[in-house]
Amino acid sequence: MHEAKPAGSTPGAMAGSAAGAIAGGLLSGDPARPETLSDRLASGVLSLINREGLNQGDPLPTVKVLAAQFSVTTPTMREALRRLQATDAVELRHGSGVYVGAGVHRTLMPNPNSMITDYAELAIQLVEARLVIEPGIAALAAQHRDEADLERLELALETATRSPDDPRPHLYFHRELARSSGNKVLYEIVDSLLEVRAREQQFLRRLITDRQRDYDEHQAIVVAVRAGDSAAAESLVREHLRELRYTVERTERQVSAPPGEPPTPRTRE
Repeated sequence: MHEAKPAGSTPGAMAGSAAGAIAGGLLSGDPARPETLSDRLASGVLSLINREGLNQGDPLPTVKVLAAQFSVTTPTMREALRRLQATDAVELRHGSGVYVGAGVHRTLMPNPNSMITDYAELAIQLVEARLVIEPGIAALAAQHRDEADLERLELALETATRSPDDPRPHLYFHRELARSSGNKVLYEIVDSLLEVRAREQQFLRRLITDRQRDYDEHQAIVVAVRAGDSAAAESLVREHLRELRYTVERTERQVSAPPGEPPTPRTRE
């Protein structure tokens, strides 16, 4: 393969950088399995994304251009890209091109073969995990947010008012709150947690019947973050998640109560 060229803004220069990454063998591979060409191609594309500082939605060179720069056939390059698409690192849009995917920096991936069906119990555990993590994230967001973060939080609020089939990009509020903390590790934790536990998260969303209240609570959090009030942001997120946990537990008791018997009462914290 050709020697890597200095990084540039053109597709050819970008792909040349990726070719150099493959030549350098950045992906060490599983010692129990020899590294394949597809492994090296996937590693090269990821190196390209990282080197160029690309983010979700940014375009990559076309499959044909990448194949030429990596000195492989188009089908071989496409196979490597499909592997990356399976983990949401890239997105292949028919008739449009190749784009950076939402999961390019994700550290955990969901198991599509999971046999777990007790979503209520796992949903409670998910909320409890978030209670440990997210109030502190909100406090950090109030300290470190910038105008771009605030704009994305406002867009996430607006997203919640749309119908599910709205074609515009959907921003998830708690992901954007984590992004606003300025801590990449915390963002990766929240993003990966919500992706890995997407089924439980969907279960939680179905339980939220008072959408206006949910929106108002999110809006209050944004107000606190915008004001730089760490204590208020932390407290509001904690109360928001406690309310969600109570909703799940109440629903679970109603489902598990014997016919004709009221669910066991519980005092909220």
